[in-house]
Amino acid sequence: MSCCSINWSTIGAALGGLAVILGAFAAHGIDGYFAEKYAGQVKTVTGVEVPTAQKYLNDFKTGAQYQMFHSIALLLVGFAGLTSQKKKLLNLAGWCFLLGIFFFSGSLYVLTLSGQTFWGAIAPIGGTLFIVGWFSFAAGICSCGGNSIDVTGPETPSSTDA
Repeated sequence: MSCCSINWSTIGAALGGLAVILGAFAAHGIDGYFAEKYAGQVKTVTGVEVPTAQKYLNDFKTGAQYQMFHSIALLLVGFAGLTSQKKKLLNLAGWCFLLGIFFFSGSLYVLTLSGQTFWGAIAPIGGTLFIVGWFSFAAGICSCGGNSIDVTGPETPSSTDA
């Protein structure tokens, strides 16, 4: 399966658009829902009690932010696949970014909307996938190693060889 058979750029663009929608929803619509749903509840963040609605709004925005970052990464994976000889590594990166969005951002969306905190245990899986994705992406675009193409051109004979 090559990078072209799964169009990472198209997936990244679509998920980027969805990230904008979710970010706008967080900025303009969900705060009232959280205020009502979590009225009077508090969470402790770095030793300080904060309203649960405020914490969950920030968590939802974090999900949208990371979705956008990794949507852009998917765009880059797609473009890198046009020239890289390391398509398996790029596909690995693409899958890691896609699944990372699903597990990390998705778990934050579900956790904040439902209040069921066990979803928080899923987020680290997504975070780990993001990390693996970035290292796979780096290896996939690296010009060093076995599959690189020499672009220095032919050697020129030295003047002493005449």
